[in-house]
Amino acid sequence: MLPKYKRILLKLSGESLMGDKSFGFDTSVLRQYAEDIKSIVDLGVQVAIVIGGGNIYRGMNEAETGIERAHGDYMGMLATVINGMALQAALEKMGVYTRLQSAIKMEQIAEPYIRRRAIRHVEKGRVVIFGAGTGNPYFTTDTAGSLRAIEIKADVIMKGTRVDGIYTADPEKDPTATKYSTITFQECITNKLNVMDMTAFTLCMENSLPIVVFDMNKPGNLKKVVTGNKVGTLVTV
Repeated sequence: MLPKYKRILLKLSGESLMGDKSFGFDTSVLRQYAEDIKSIVDLGVQVAIVIGGGNIYRGMNEAETGIERAHGDYMGMLATVINGMALQAALEKMGVYTRLQSAIKMEQIAEPYIRRRAIRHVEKGRVVIFGAGTGNPYFTTDTAGSLRAIEIKADVIMKGTRVDGIYTADPEKDPTATKYSTITFQECITNKLNVMDMTAFTLCMENSLPIVVFDMNKPGNLKKVVTGNKVGTLVTV
């Protein structure tokens, strides 16, 4: 089974790591994600990962918390590093070589983010996990995913979510919503479909970087997407 993509950036949400819990990690979800990632590494796919931090900390409304936006964003970045460490541990338990790189320096637990080093790691078959977002407040982990994917010359961004693609409306609210198998960036904008935040989405569009939105919580889906099966929705120019 030959992979369709040679190098991918997998974008995962922090909330998905909670499983059925209201906070933190569900070890069964971590194990499933690690197994799925290992299955594509075994095919020779080069993998980099960006993960959110919403299961630990989500930037709150400043008026409610008294924490200013920039300060809260830095707290969220630290949460993504914790998630990166958890996923790293799950992958290494399965014999997958990994490197955690952080956009905020913390030498005891992660390498600093260096683009050329990250590319060298994936070329050697190591899974690189990018922590701490872009290292700047006011940018989401979606934007960090788009930026890192472009920097390491990934073939595609794979956005693992709870739903199995992009729909005409929110399928959790509208039972008549229908799924797109492929859609253009311009159609997403015209139809106001929130695939990613606009900064991240525009970065992908301007650099002609395709996005696949799929259900990561279904075991085996990641391998199906990588090998070219019609799973999820493909966004192209």
